[in-house]
Amino acid sequence: MEAVQPADRVPTDATPTDGRPAASGDRPASPASSARARSERSLKDMALSLLVLLVPIALLLAFYRGFLNGEQPTTVDPASAVELARSEGAFPVSQPDGLGSDWRTVSARYRAEEGGATLRIGYLTPQGRGAQLVESNVPADKLLPAELAGGQPQGPADLPGGTWQQYTARSNEHALVLLEANRTVIVIGDAREDELRQLATALR
Repeated sequence: MEAVQPADRVPTDATPTDGRPAASGDRPASPASSARARSERSLKDMALSLLVLLVPIALLLAFYRGFLNGEQPTTVDPASAVELARSEGAFPVSQPDGLGSDWRTVSARYRAEEGGATLRIGYLTPQGRGAQLVESNVPADKLLPAELAGGQPQGPADLPGGTWQQYTARSNEHALVLLEANRTVIVIGDAREDELRQLATALR
């Protein structure tokens, strides 16, 4: 005689009472589909996290550019360096006169050392290139190799105010050099040749 089954016991056979197999929609999700769903949720969470990070960064960049002139170079007034060089009297000091407002002075320094004194003024040209004016009483045979990184003379430059020479220089730079008895003047940079000539011609 068989034991009586409890009334609330769930049958172990999952086959429906009508004898048909369970429909595909009734089957539990496979491990592969569950993993795919989790992966999709992870990618969506990562995208949302990146968006949350990028929004404040974009706002900060907009503030930096719009209100703080973040893309504008920092300009300086070269007057103090020029006046110091003139007061020291180590060599005659020239300064550009008549350059347009689109020429921006980005550095200026006068330095006196045991081997001589040097005035350097750096510019950002209208084309956004770099140019530097160097005036020094350091002997030319020491100054030129240091400033031009072994650059070689390329012939005279047709410029007013003395006998200027064209030189190659470091990397992709060019230079204009004026040799005088008590000083050497160098105009050097990666600026276009006509901009270097404009700077040299403006010296007074």
